[in-house]
Amino acid sequence: MSGASSMPGALLPAREAGFVAPLEPIRPPASLEATGLPLAGVIELVLKHLQRGGDLSIADLAARIALPLPPLEKLLGFLRAERLVEIPRRGSFDAEVRYLLTDIGRARAADALHRNQYAGPAPVSLADYTAQVERQSAARRRVPPQRLARVLQPLVVSAALIDTLGAAVNSQRPIFLYGPSGAGKTWLAEHLVEVMEGAVWVPHAIEIDGEIIQVFDPLVHRRIEAAHSGSALDRARQPDARWVLCERPVVRLGGELTLAMLDLELDPLARFYKAPAQLKANNGVLVLDDLGRQRSAAHEILNRWIVPLDRRVDYLSMHTGVSFQVPFDALTIFSSNLSPASLDDPAFVRRLGYKIRLDALDDTAYREVLRRACERVGIAYDEAAADYLVGVLHAGAGMPLLPAYPLDLLLKIRDRAAYEDGEARLSPDALRWAWQLYFAAEDGLDAFEPTGKES
Repeated sequence: MSGASSMPGALLPAREAGFVAPLEPIRPPASLEATGLPLAGVIELVLKHLQRGGDLSIADLAARIALPLPPLEKLLGFLRAERLVEIPRRGSFDAEVRYLLTDIGRARAADALHRNQYAGPAPVSLADYTAQVERQSAARRRVPPQRLARVLQPLVVSAALIDTLGAAVNSQRPIFLYGPSGAGKTWLAEHLVEVMEGAVWVPHAIEIDGEIIQVFDPLVHRRIEAAHSGSALDRARQPDARWVLCERPVVRLGGELTLAMLDLELDPLARFYKAPAQLKANNGVLVLDDLGRQRSAAHEILNRWIVPLDRRVDYLSMHTGVSFQVPFDALTIFSSNLSPASLDDPAFVRRLGYKIRLDALDDTAYREVLRRACERVGIAYDEAAADYLVGVLHAGAGMPLLPAYPLDLLLKIRDRAAYEDGEARLSPDALRWAWQLYFAAEDGLDAFEPTGKES
């Protein structure tokens, strides 16, 4: 197959600035019961905030705990009656009334912090999270041809491959990119993640059986700042602050992946959980690069993915022994040097919706990759030098025209020119020098002598 490639090292296309797909805001809960959270858990969260923040106004507390004023005010009234909080002084307005823990309240807060240190926005219930993931499912969005064309524009990709990729991303079935090293699998995957546009709501955390799972991760979730009507105190007119408006997430896993990273991670000091990669990727894209090069055995990783890929649900377990089901709603892209037939796991291979092989390019496509690589590094393209690269170096060594080679060779030429304080030029001599360095580790190529003649 000669249809596909990307220019390795190319800058990824930026997501379209300012684009936010229409998304229905999540209304804040009208009561504590409407949160779906156990009352004891909300009480403990309030006490922890007061323990860490000292005396707080109800407005400050509402902002920290991300709950609207009316139900919070009712809860604080209950806590006063239980002698857990007190009002040291009153302000001019109800919102300026400040609350402080009593001795009994401080003892209860210390117990709560001993159980877990989470003192952020109130979590959402698992039922609410599952329903919201379904409402904003990536599978509900069609990727039109013009969008895919824009995303792949920086790459050299055949029309036939574009059609296949279009069908694959719209199917929301797993995509398995395979082929030899240097065929452009990783860079094609890096561009494909850009097809998922729009906005989603991501919860700060989820509550399950009294345990907290932190979901929002600023390293993964790109927050979208949106203007909302209403004053800071009128939170009932604003979206539920327990959720963060974000771009559709992209999570990338590579050779560092272990099986432990796909399960809940319990912080031994803070004693609350951090969501695994696939949970953070919900409503977005999950990329597993270099399958077969992980520290965990490949068959173990494949077995871990069978249920999520097939049923679009995942099962997680906590240290308490409680197991639960969560949505698995992500466009999943694998890339590997391994062929599907070599995976030795027929059950997994059947669940791969699209198995797409990337291979060497034809002469025309390879020269186009070289031309674009020259533009990238600021070296003038030279057709005679391209003839030498293809007709002498590649032909003489019997090396396939893989798209990774041009940029890597050009970067060496640029490095040498920078050292010599000269102009980097695409010439047969420069290409030959870079070629011998690039393939020095290849069997029989460290002393390669081209058999062809310069044109």
